[in-house]
Formats: sequence, structure tokens, C-alpha cells
Amino acid sequence: MAWAITKSELDHKNLLINESLLSLGNGYLGVRGNFEEGYDSDFQSIRGTYINAFHDETEITYGEKQYAFPDKQQKLLNVIDAQTVQIYVDGDRFSLFSGEIVSFERTLHLDKGYSERKIHWKSPNGKEVQMEFRRLVSFVTRELFAIDIKIEPLNDVNELKIISRVDGDVSNFTDENDPRVASGHAKRLFVSEAKMTEGFTAIKDTTFETQLDVTCITSTCVDKEGSYNNYISDSVIEEEYKVKGPVRFSKYNVYTDSLRYGENVLEEGIKIQHRLANLSFEELMSEQKEYLDNFWKLTDVKIDGDKSLQEGIRFNLYQLLQSVGKDPISNIASKGLSGEGYEGHYFWDTEIYMLPVFLMTNPAIAKNLLLHRYSLLNSARERAREMGHENGALFPWRTITGGESSAFFPAGTAQYHINADIAYSYIQYYLVTRDEEFLKDYMVEVLVETARLWIDTGHFKDGQFRIDDVTGPDEYTCIVNNNYYTNVMAKHNLLWAVKVFRHLKETNKIEELSNQLNLNADEVELWEEAGEKMFLPYDENLGIHAQDDSFLKKARWNLENTNKENFPLLLHYHPLTLYRYQVCKQADTVLGHFLLEDEADIDTIRQSYDYYEAITTHDSSLSYCVFSIMASKLGYEKKAYSYFNKTARLDLENRHGNTKDGLHMANMGGAWLAIVYGFAGLRVKESGLSMHPRLPKQWNALEFHLRFRGRVIQIKMENDIVCYTLVEGNNLTIQHREEEIHLEQGIEIRK
Repeated sequence: MAWAITKSELDHKNLLINESLLSLGNGYLGVRGNFEEGYDSDFQSIRGTYINAFHDETEITYGEKQYAFPDKQQKLLNVIDAQTVQIYVDGDRFSLFSGEIVSFERTLHLDKGYSERKIHWKSPNGKEVQMEFRRLVSFVTRELFAIDIKIEPLNDVNELKIISRVDGDVSNFTDENDPRVASGHAKRLFVSEAKMTEGFTAIKDTTFETQLDVTCITSTCVDKEGSYNNYISDSVIEEEYKVKGPVRFSKYNVYTDSLRYGENVLEEGIKIQHRLANLSFEELMSEQKEYLDNFWKLTDVKIDGDKSLQEGIRFNLYQLLQSVGKDPISNIASKGLSGEGYEGHYFWDTEIYMLPVFLMTNPAIAKNLLLHRYSLLNSARERAREMGHENGALFPWRTITGGESSAFFPAGTAQYHINADIAYSYIQYYLVTRDEEFLKDYMVEVLVETARLWIDTGHFKDGQFRIDDVTGPDEYTCIVNNNYYTNVMAKHNLLWAVKVFRHLKETNKIEELSNQLNLNADEVELWEEAGEKMFLPYDENLGIHAQDDSFLKKARWNLENTNKENFPLLLHYHPLTLYRYQVCKQADTVLGHFLLEDEADIDTIRQSYDYYEAITTHDSSLSYCVFSIMASKLGYEKKAYSYFNKTARLDLENRHGNTKDGLHMANMGGAWLAIVYGFAGLRVKESGLSMHPRLPKQWNALEFHLRFRGRVIQIKMENDIVCYTLVEGNNLTIQHREEEIHLEQGIEIRK
């Protein structure tokens, strides 16, 4: 049930969208869902293959450059194109835009990890063939992108010609009318080598500035005797087979890059090809299925009552798995490995929206994401100095390798809350795992350096600690004093830095760390004072936390009378126009109430929700899920369900109109959050796990698993009954609503 995404559209708009929806990846390598044979001459495809973190640097051009504006930005690159396979049937080139299409369907198999196209085609000369294209990006051999094609003539066909092409002369996609897609610097690679070696085609590309290398080593074969030729140019290698059908053709493409493999990228790719030599496509599919069986065993979310939403949540979880980095060099970009939107940069999206999915189901992946952030800590220290801070670290708003890549500082660098977001994710990881070694080796340093940054950024006034001139999550309100979200998250950051210091002091592990970090008790006391005296703006008349000092003093934007064509507002109004109004791009204060709900009473949370909902456009894909989660908490059942609907199928239905540029990964994580933290009411606190479940009336049942401190817990919600079963691990006490319940392995507890 709901394990496949099936498409049959051939119009320009939907083909571009489907390139993203049917993309394949494994966290290292990603390939868009393009047609092997290409399109018609008028079609502008976004043909892409990407390696996580593989990038070049480009200069940022300013009309008026100010001090500490970043000089360069990093850009994820479209690398060597190995997708192309052209097929000729008695001289007629196969294309879905010529001849007659008797039938056509393409499917992404979420449980098996591959995509396929099934086609019945009649050529302009009346020759009929059935074709099946299958492709996968291996979860087991991360460097491998494999294609398998079966061609079966249905009438008298004399010759099938198959041309496999590997092209190193590639560019990135640009759109000068959309700031979310790069408008320049399309060509960032040159072909440094192209040859045949040991029976493989080998192309190596090198980046212009970073001098990184990427290679694609390709092997091809057919299962029939026939003629063979190859053609090599400076940047393209073609292999040509002529056979009589039926025939099966396979193409194994192995990608290696110098970030991971150093100078021996080509040799390493050849070694991998030799290891794959005896593996059939069926065996690759079997490996893929076994990997995904293990993934879905604990990550699947089962919804009984809505097939459309079941399809949506599984699609989202699968695409998160395909895009999340699983090595120390990589993270998860806002578009994953499905497209070029936002140039492959890592944002705060990772920590707040995507990491919780892995933390509660695959904590090893979550740990890798945190370790990757830790690897950027020295760059964050350097950035803090550039920004005039004598102490601490300031993590970049947009980055790949640690340098700030955001040229628009009001909605970029000014979003200091990214420091607190990262600290929050470290704290959540510790609460879920109780990994003391991680705390000592990594977490304490991150919390110390982020706490120092808040002290250096804020100041005491009238007995309160205030933070001026920052931007919160809402990018329609920039450079403000005392943004509620920033301040409350900074408070959490500061007070947890104190807790960690005292925890390590009690365990006699602080002396070495204090020397290493030049840390003393007086500094820790200052963090505690700042945290306890943090100013959280509040409006007595409205009974809500103000988004910032000045927000409620502005005129309200008239959303009801704004033309639908003018959304998203950022594409139709100057930023200053937006900054002058009460209008929110996304959840800001409401997000703060979700992440740190104990900082406000329920009446304040409810009144804040009602107020900010009326002035939020949800132009950001990060918004719907937060409003769904908090609507669940407040008992707004219709709103919770409505917002979840918009979240769960945002890309499948192209709700934001830009799915062609890549999938909205944070929203995909948000869909899981809306189920587990929303409908099931999960919260992770110092006291442990608590659940406040409320099954949507539209559903018959909901089922999922959680990992927590070495345990696996199954949760089933059916009508008014919730069943908890400890599947693995030692006994555990959790909270169900306000009641403590004790879980023992294998015993179902019904509430």
C-alpha cells in the first residue's frame, strides 16, 4: 500500500517537476529523474548529477561592498553526465516526442529503491518495441549509479543500435528571475581527462577555483552478440552497440571525488568497478531492498485512513534518506541531492526540521550530522572575529564547507539564531542518547562557543539581557531588537552550557576541558545570569509574546486583499516594503513556543498562535508543519489536519510552484514532525519522553516506532486507544499525557 510514486505526464511543466520527484540518491550521490534518451529540442531540462559537498567557489559581486561581507560563496556542482543512452530502432531514434506512444508509465519504488519506465513505442516507420528502463543509486556501494534497459521488438525489427554517452562538459542550471536559484556561474568545471582504460570509459573533471576532481568510471554491456565501437573526444565518450533484439543493456557508473579519495580518484573508481564486475542488476536490487527493509522497519509511519497522505509521508521519508549525508564531509542541503535550488547549501533547516527524524529513528545518521557541524567550528570562530566578536563562534547562515555564502546579510548573516538552533540539536541528541562521550568530546565545546557568542552579542540593560539587531526565522522582518525566537533559544543555549559545565565538574572531567577552552567559573556564572535575565518581549494587552520590540507597532499587511499572483511576496515586493509591516513569511514566535513550550503558559501560546496565524503567508515551506504541530497541541483539530495536508504533499502537488528546482527537504522533515510531535504529541525533555496523543478523526489508526536511549518503542493509535510496546531494550518509564507508565519489553500497554 502506497509504496510507489507513478507518473505518466509528458508536458514540459510536469516533466521538470518529475525530474525532482523521481530523483534518486544515497546521501553521497544524487541523480535527477531525467530521461536517458533526452527530450525534444525545445525542452529545457534540468539535467543533473550531484555529489554531496562537491563544490566550487565563486566571487560575490557587490555594487557597494561593506566590511565583512563574504567575498566568495560555495556552489554545489552539476557533475559528469552519465545518464545518456540513445536507442535507434531500424534507424529511427527513440523519443517519447516522436512516433506513437502506445503506453508509458514511470514509477519510483519507495520500498525497493529504484525507478523504472515502461514504454510501448511505435516508431515513425511503424516498428514497435517494448522497453523497460530501470535505474538505481546504490545505498550499499555509494559511488554507483546503475542503469538497466530491456528492449523487446514486437514486430520485424532488423537492428537495434544503442549509444551510451558520458559527457564531462556540463553546467549548472540558472534562472535570473528567481533569487532562490543561482543566476550565474553556471560553468564551473573543465574536463581534465577522457579516455578508455581497462575496458572502462573514464572522465575526470576539475573545478575552476577549488581544484577538486571528480571522476566517472563507466562499464557497459549487452547480453547479445553484435558489433561494438567507441568514440572519444576531449570531453565526451560514446560506446555504440548494434544488435538484433530482444536485448538487455546495462550501464554501471561509478563516481569518486577528491574530497573523499584524494589524488587517486580515477584509480579508486576503477577499483570499485572491478569489485562490481560480477554483480548483476538483480543482485544490486536485492542489496537495495535489504537496506531499505532495515530502514523502513523502524522508520515507516503507517496511516490507516488516507492513502494520499500515506503516500506523502513515505515519499518524504524516502527522499530524506536519499539526501542525508552519511560521511563526515557532508550534511543535508535544503534541496537535498534532487536539484540546484539554494546552490546545495546547508541551513538551520538541518538541525530544527530534519535531524529530529533521524535522531528518533536512526541516531547514527543524526550523530554524523552533528559531527559535520562540529567540523565547521573553527570556521565559525573565524566568522565571529570577522563580524567583530572577540569571543565565541558564529555559524554561517548558508554554507557547504564552513564559509558564509549568504550575500544578503539582513536575511542571512543576521540570523544569529542558527547558533542556538545548532546548540538545541546537540542538547536534543544528548537527551535522546545520553551519550556522555559525545557530550565531553563535542557538545561541551559547541555549547561553550555559542554561549560566548551570545554574551558578546547581547548586553544587560535595566536588569535584563537583550540581543539587538538580529533577524529571526521570519525573513519578512529583518534586523530587529529582541526577536523572541532568538532570545528564547539563546536562553536555552546559555543555561544548558551552564548545566553541561556543572555536570562535567561533578564527574571530574572539567579541568582538562577548562584548560583547553580557557574556561573559568566566572564566565559560566555570566552565562547563567544572562540566561536567567533574558528579555522575552511580551504584550500585556494582547497577552502574547511580541515577535520583537517593534513588530506590534507596525501596520498590518492586508493579506486578504493581496492578489494571489503576488505570492510569494518576496518575488513581488522590495524587502523594505515587507519589513515595514506586520507580515510573516513563516512561523517565528510560534516556532519558539513549539521548541521551548515550557517558556510560556498555555494561554500565551494559544493567543500567540491565533495572532500570528492571521498575518503569516507561509511563503516558506518551513511554516505549515509548525502551525500543524501547535494546532494539535492547542486542540485545533481541523487546522492541524489542514496544515498537515499541505505539508505532507507539498512537493508531490508542487504547492510552492518551484519543485522543479529540487525538493523541500525541511518540509519533508516537518511532515514527520507534524505526525510524531503533532498528532502523537511527542516531546523530549530532561525528564524523558512524554506523549500527548490525539489521533485525527479522519484516520482509523496511526503506527510508528521511536528509538530512545537504546530502546525501540512501538506506538499505535486507534480511535481513543493508544498502545505502547517496548520492542527492544531495558524497561523504561515515559509519560502518557500526565500519567507515568512503565514499559517492559514485549508487553503492550493500552491507554
